[in-house]
Amino acid sequence: MVEDDNVALIGAILFLESEPASEESLSAISGLAAEDVVSALRRLSVESEAPFHGFAPLKSGGGWILAPKVEVWEKLRDHYGRKNEAKLSRAAMETLSIIAYSQPITRAEIEAIRGVSADGMVRFLLSRGFIQEVGKKDIPGKPLQYGTTQDFLKYFKLGSISDLPKLGDLERNRFEADEGAIG
Repeated sequence: MVEDDNVALIGAILFLESEPASEESLSAISGLAAEDVVSALRRLSVESEAPFHGFAPLKSGGGWILAPKVEVWEKLRDHYGRKNEAKLSRAAMETLSIIAYSQPITRAEIEAIRGVSADGMVRFLLSRGFIQEVGKKDIPGKPLQYGTTQDFLKYFKLGSISDLPKLGDLERNRFEADEGAIG
């Protein structure tokens, strides 16, 4: 009975939170011990696999959210999704994927891989909050290096950067060959 209450409590918190909630945050909000939160999340995940559930807990952006299942979201995307503002151009997606797979990376390194200027795309991705400055490369001129943000993880529903699809040999060789050619 107590376990059912814990699952209901954690599910309600995830429903009410507008941002991803870490396990520590869920513990603080609910007053439950960390292991009880983990147990409740595990049970929520298992129970949401039933076909009549349209949502499931999902690790995203450094915390947990309650999100529609993929098959349900596909049917609802046109009505509930951000139609035009959420779409990224092909150039933006190319630039973003180069940064995601190669971070930390400089603008010059992005340009060497893409073969075109990256100034506009870098500014755009910075303005959307998908990338951020993460330091300076220790070479002459000390160019800025970029990496992805928590907003990037949330947008693509990733728990961490390691959840990105794995690159095939061809793509991996392209990134490695181009990176090796840069100072």
